Amino acid sequence: MERRIIALTITMFACIMFIFGGCSSKPDQNTASVSQKITVTDMLGRQVEINAQAKRVVAIGPGALRLCCYFNSVDMIAGVEQMDKDSSTGKPYAMANPSLANLPVIGPGGPNNAPDPEKILAVKPEVIFTTYAADRASADNLQSKTGIPVVALSYGKTSVFDPDVYASLKLIGKITGKEQKAQEIVDYMEKCRNDLDTRTKDIPENEKPSTYVGALGMKGVHGIESTQGNYSLFNAVHAKNVADETGKTGSVMIDKEKLIQWNPGKIFIDAGGLQVVQQDYQKNPGFYKTLSAVKNGEIYLLLPYNFYTTNIDTAIADAYYIGKVLYPERFKDIEPEKKADEIYKFLLGKELYSQMSRDYGGFKKLTLQ
Repeated sequence: MERRIIALTITMFACIMFIFGGCSSKPDQNTASVSQKITVTDMLGRQVEINAQAKRVVAIGPGALRLCCYFNSVDMIAGVEQMDKDSSTGKPYAMANPSLANLPVIGPGGPNNAPDPEKILAVKPEVIFTTYAADRASADNLQSKTGIPVVALSYGKTSVFDPDVYASLKLIGKITGKEQKAQEIVDYMEKCRNDLDTRTKDIPENEKPSTYVGALGMKGVHGIESTQGNYSLFNAVHAKNVADETGKTGSVMIDKEKLIQWNPGKIFIDAGGLQVVQQDYQKNPGFYKTLSAVKNGEIYLLLPYNFYTTNIDTAIADAYYIGKVLYPERFKDIEPEKKADEIYKFLLGKELYSQMSRDYGGFKKLTLQ
């Protein structure tokens, strides 16, 4: 009798455990969906909620697609702007990923062209990354029209080695489930920055040659008068930039007579504006021949990096070449062409220096003619 009571008790207990265990084993649908949601603060300070890790994204505005391409996962890109389909020249991210040109068009692209909500909706992205939105209202408006989360990215003030770029990469990583890759990209860029800094930070000012960079792209192609004050690539190697005398940061157009006054020892020319410089030389060779850098053969070609904003990969490669030219002993272990390929390979998955060199001439001394 006692055994029967014990057996009955065990059986009843097992049934109760099964009933309650069965109920508790079913996930709460609402709890599961809430736990998958991701909330981020974008580069405009907006809080944006995404339902789950995004597998399909679009990138609109200058440079947005490039940052996504650094993740080497272009299969997550659902469509591209016409700006990125028209030509890959000068854009290593497009050169490395020719399949992007086969994707549907999501809008015209460009800083002055509003995105096309209907075309974006047609490719069914789960998130829209944008550098287009100049303010919160623009981003909110696009999000309202599409019903798709809009996350604003930024290139910051300098683009190269800029904290805003790092924060933007981490946003992309968190939203797409690629946080480790995002950290690897940031770590690599910081490794390059630290390397450039370590090689050059202790060089006495009196041992630095005076330096100038001309023909920089600025909303179009320009000649030797187009330069930058507080130039990020010169800053990376602690170069003596004669244009810093202007007290300006960023793009500035100088009077050519000012360049004669400065008379820098070394001049770098952005290959994007080389043709303009050569044409100007043919019209006014006397001006150029007064410059010590021209007379002494100290003019050097840089790869252009301003195509749909900054190609950070090319800019870092240029910084290494600048360092090699200015301080050859500090960079004697660096072969700029190989270093460029290392940078392209890490950030974009392909060695692209030879193609860039074919298009623009590569790293070399220049003879104006």
